[in-house]
Amino acid sequence: MKNKVKKTKRKMTRRIKRMGLFFIVLVLIAVLFGGRFYRYINAANVDLSHVETPYIYIPNGASFSELKAILEGSGVIKDMVSFEWVAQKKEYPNRIKGGRYKLEDGMSNNRLVNMLRSGKQEPVNVTFNNIRELERLAEIVGGKLMVDSAELMSLFVNDEYIGTLGFDRYTLPALFLPNTYQLYWNTDARGFVKRMKREYDSFWTSEKQSKAREKGLTMIEVAILASIVDEETQMVDEKPMVAGLYLNRLKRGMRLQADPTLKYALGDFSIKRLLNADKEVDSPYNTYKYAGLPPGPVRIPSVAGLNAVLNAKSHKYLYMCAKEDFSGYHNFAKTLSQHNANAARYRRELNRRGIRR
Repeated sequence: MKNKVKKTKRKMTRRIKRMGLFFIVLVLIAVLFGGRFYRYINAANVDLSHVETPYIYIPNGASFSELKAILEGSGVIKDMVSFEWVAQKKEYPNRIKGGRYKLEDGMSNNRLVNMLRSGKQEPVNVTFNNIRELERLAEIVGGKLMVDSAELMSLFVNDEYIGTLGFDRYTLPALFLPNTYQLYWNTDARGFVKRMKREYDSFWTSEKQSKAREKGLTMIEVAILASIVDEETQMVDEKPMVAGLYLNRLKRGMRLQADPTLKYALGDFSIKRLLNADKEVDSPYNTYKYAGLPPGPVRIPSVAGLNAVLNAKSHKYLYMCAKEDFSGYHNFAKTLSQHNANAARYRRELNRRGIRR
């Protein structure tokens, strides 16, 4: 009987030892895998030490495979296996959001996936000013955002779409206000135009609209006149004076005879000396030939130009001519004889400098 008890105790002891060993192995395995999973989730996995930019760009509609290719191509992820594991656990492959994302050196997979999944991207500064053609605007925006410049141009000439905004292909330049704007990189063509329309509506306060009406102009007509003023002078302090002159001519029913509109009609703003033959070109933009404002802006007007028209200086001048000192300013005249004298001095200086065109 005693022997049976001893044998039973020995078996129990061995069993306990085996169970203890098994438990220890389980603990070790748990620690091993737990540590591995912890590293997968929280260990630093973004290395920016060898890259030029901390940004990655994810196109709209990108698949998870395309995203991984972008990350692999950027060379910022040290361990793609762990990134993919965390991404799968957080169901990120089904929640990919396009955009421009700023990475931080030493980011963990957890932080990276959380940022990408939330769509918390960094905006892009888009600056445009001193632009004559919408093609140039499309190039600038296309160089900053995901949208292609050709896609933008296609929208700019979409009569049906721009008509819903209150413009046509001739007046559309009036929509865009030169400035610096923060936009998301994955903004599409319509998103860009929609943002510009919000800025336009914000600019045209009831006070500004009232000033325009007082001058007998619509908002678009203010922009058309402002574009001419901008082309006539780069001097901000002279713009209200020039605007006042053209308003005087409009009130009297005189042709504007604005050189910038003729250059626009000729398709060449580099011309320094217009000839009488140029004034015969048949174009609605030729204000030497046709009275009133042209059908659209001759450039994207500046905010300074718009404000110059809205706050035009009151005077009695009807004529202007570039100063013969080529300072960029103008001589103003109330009578044609005074203007002809100013023009003669300017022509003499053109001749002296050998400027023929």
